[in-house]
Amino acid sequence: QVQLVESGGGLVQAGGSLRLSCADSGRTLRGFAMGWFRQAPGKEREFVAVISWSGGSTYFADSVKGRFTISRDSAKNTVYLQMNSLKPQDTAVYYCAAGVSTLPTVPSQFAVWGQGTQVTVSS
Repeated sequence: QVQLVESGGGLVQAGGSLRLSCADSGRTLRGFAMGWFRQAPGKEREFVAVISWSGGSTYFADSVKGRFTISRDSAKNTVYLQMNSLKPQDTAVYYCAAGVSTLPTVPSQFAVWGQGTQVTVSS
């Protein structure tokens, strides 16, 4: 069974960078597209980025395009979200999720979710 654990969140100043990690403690992530979502207080969960199971395709929300990158290391069974040029509006709990579609972007297309990691960007 896939069990996802996020790490790497924290407090950073605007313009700074963070790298989030998502590891599977149950079984391999091979075969799953992996996505990142975020949820700010009082707002709905928002798609951030997704990477295909092969790592060959990625897709980003317009709000993070050019600032965030997503990658996966199959040997380490880990997916990463590199966040650069962070803005206060990036503040949210970030979740990783495993999906079965090619490049899923909506929550209903993801079968397994992590518990989330807090990212806070100060101005």
